[in-house]
Amino acid sequence: MSTRVPPLRIRMANRRVALLGLLSLLAPRPVRCDEPVRVSLATATPGGGFPAFGSAFADTIRRADPALIIEPRPSGGSVENLGLLQAGSVDLGLVQGEYAYPAFAAADGVTVLAPMYPTPGLFVVPAGSPIRSVADLRGRPVVLGTHQSGLTVMARSALAASGLDPQRDIRPILLDRAGDGPALVREGQADALWGGGLDWPGFSAMARAPGGARFFGPSEAGIARLAQPGAAMKRLTVPAGSFPGQAEPIETVGSWSFVLARPDFDGDAADRIVRALSRDDAAPTNPKTLIGLVPVDRINPATARYLRAAGLIRP
Repeated sequence: MSTRVPPLRIRMANRRVALLGLLSLLAPRPVRCDEPVRVSLATATPGGGFPAFGSAFADTIRRADPALIIEPRPSGGSVENLGLLQAGSVDLGLVQGEYAYPAFAAADGVTVLAPMYPTPGLFVVPAGSPIRSVADLRGRPVVLGTHQSGLTVMARSALAASGLDPQRDIRPILLDRAGDGPALVREGQADALWGGGLDWPGFSAMARAPGGARFFGPSEAGIARLAQPGAAMKRLTVPAGSFPGQAEPIETVGSWSFVLARPDFDGDAADRIVRALSRDDAAPTNPKTLIGLVPVDRINPATARYLRAAGLIRP
């Protein structure tokens, strides 16, 4: 089954699409006036999507429940956040699916408090390029991402599942700075660029370039291989019109990012966060979205209580 990625009509940097739904659930009046409770949230390095989400997440919870204060903390990103959670150094952490799913299998006590947003992975080329599919990338220089990025891991998987060895069948380009990718394509040093997220800055830069851009995902066979039940990557549909000049939907794969909780994070604070996030059924951050995305036994106890009360998981 394909998950349809909602189209963006307002281009916001750093994956703000998920935050639109999140902010829409704000209550006009405070729900509590207790002594403040502080919850730490590990995000990532400044300037990326995780810090932007963390800031909006904290603002949303504070407006809905002023006595519950989410404190975003910069970090090295998903890998470091998992370590901080496992050590109990932070209460919550933002983690990409490529790193979250192996953690679920490790049974280390880290649980999923809430979903964040889906990140569809896509290749992008200039609109006038003869490249129209992954098979056409053979022998060509392709920007896969930065050295430590989860998107780079996703790119290699997309190529391999579509029948290309990411080390031998293309000329892979890895970056020190993610923002350098579009310039390499425009200057002819690369023929294609991989990225993730409808509002990802690299996609926006390519789409705004003279002549525009064309986007495509892995082969259909590659999508089927990657989107197996229980896998980190899921089939996603990018609706027509998500990018300038995109007349047809694009089938691809992507992963969800999650708000993970340290072992034993439960109780009043967790319940209050879940209640705030559950107010808008259409928001990607609604806990109901977790059904089918993660193993039930890795869902945080507070989230599980809400889902059982809603009749979505068994008592």
